[in-house]
Amino acid sequence: MKAAGHTQLERSERLELPKGRVAIGTMHLAKGLEYKAVAVMACDDDVLPLQERIETVADESELDEVHDTERNLFYVACTRARDRLLVSGVKPASEFLADLADTRPRAA
Repeated sequence: MKAAGHTQLERSERLELPKGRVAIGTMHLAKGLEYKAVAVMACDDDVLPLQERIETVADESELDEVHDTERNLFYVACTRARDRLLVSGVKPASEFLADLADTRPRAA
């Protein structure tokens, strides 16, 4: 961020964001906020859904709940972008990326 000439601010529970800064934070903290541009990074298969959560499930219904929660979290993060959204990751990519293709506006 510094090399690009930007001042960063790590998002925390603080609600007010000073103008002229780039906010960096978790998807959990993005709920209810809006930004001109958003980058959702590390959308890799072993990161999203979070592999540690998947490894702790006890049964199929709990696995479905983890997937639903993680998918919703990804959706919230992506919908915080007002003008531009960048989603990045490495192969194999998260299965949730297919959801983005399903939400693009259709030509009339």
